[in-house]
Amino acid sequence: MSTDNQRDIYPVGEAPPLGTIPKQMHAQLIRKSRFGEPLQAFAGEVVDIPAVGPDDALVYVMAAGVNYNNVWAGRGVPIDVIAARQKGGEVEDFHIGGSDASGIVYAVGEDVTNVKVGDEVIVHCGEWDIHSPWVTSAGDPMYDPSFRIWGYETNWGSFAQFTRVQAHQCLPKAPHLSWEEAAAPTLVGATAYRMLCSWDPHDVQKDDVVLIWGGAGGLGTMAIQLAALRGAKPIAVVSSDAKGEFCKKLGAVGYINRKNFDHWGRLPDWEDQEGMSVFQKGARAFGKAIWDVLGERRNPRIIFEHPGEDTLPTSVFVCDTGGMVVICAGTTGYNADVDLRYLWMRQKRFQGSHFANDEQAGAFNELVVQGKIDPCLSRVFPFDETGACHQLMSENRHPDGNMAILVGATTEGQGRH
Repeated sequence: MSTDNQRDIYPVGEAPPLGTIPKQMHAQLIRKSRFGEPLQAFAGEVVDIPAVGPDDALVYVMAAGVNYNNVWAGRGVPIDVIAARQKGGEVEDFHIGGSDASGIVYAVGEDVTNVKVGDEVIVHCGEWDIHSPWVTSAGDPMYDPSFRIWGYETNWGSFAQFTRVQAHQCLPKAPHLSWEEAAAPTLVGATAYRMLCSWDPHDVQKDDVVLIWGGAGGLGTMAIQLAALRGAKPIAVVSSDAKGEFCKKLGAVGYINRKNFDHWGRLPDWEDQEGMSVFQKGARAFGKAIWDVLGERRNPRIIFEHPGEDTLPTSVFVCDTGGMVVICAGTTGYNADVDLRYLWMRQKRFQGSHFANDEQAGAFNELVVQGKIDPCLSRVFPFDETGACHQLMSENRHPDGNMAILVGATTEGQGRH
């Protein structure tokens, strides 16, 4: 790593000579004093560039993907990420978010062998202690206590000119994609890959019916494509017919507009016969809508869940006997109810899932490199509108698919070979 003695910092969009590391960088910071809605939480500041450890890589960020986790970071709830890191011994009193990136490797640690200076990469968001006994003995690092989401639970994310990552997070950038297209899908795509392709015997198979909640969102668009690639029959649950038609273009065999139903929410007490009757009537009508899409009486073998509180009772109800409900979030709330009779008597599986390991993230990225996955990039923002971008997401006014923020890349479409 060389040091440019002439210039301590470069303007956003002007790349230092390859391998030259200035002392400082521009970043979009969150501080405790600004906790609140994203428009007030994010602000541009200048900070020192972090040092690179022996297993790290320093990546010059060309574009950053956008995920809901940094809406949470800006609010300081449900976790004050700054306080959590300080409790663990870190000293920074700020948060640089961003859990998806595309960029160019500018420096590597002395023990790094998988990437070199000049490589064009994307970054997945899984960090862990690569030297822990569990990881070195081939345990899934997702189960190691050291696992963290980079750019949310760790600092130095992609909303800055440079990001420090563990080198194993770096994967090859798809040459046919622009920087912003390449930055957009990895967190949601790798998450969807683990959910759908990694829970034997419930990995998606040909002709499986797969119900996908939030089909037009970042997670849903990736899940639809992954299921379709495996010859399954994905059905999207959406909030409008326009979103449903968008999902069909991605490979969904059909869609269900959730606004046609009103039984959502937590279950009534099981002894409340009237309340349970109302729920079951709504859930059965929803199940019939699945049959209507398919043109046959088949229930989903796999249900791709993330809304949680509002939808989980219905998901468990309509899941096929011996099928699986797999969940990675609780966007409508964390207190969800299950009628255990349907779970145990029909031997259904309720599986939690969280991001992905290196192999799963790499498998998803290979599909992107091969051109088999569309990143579904819907809107691109300049660097100084990082807060505005997250505000749209906070208010659920963001477009279908994924969004990205230009950092080193100053115009859309850069980076295609």
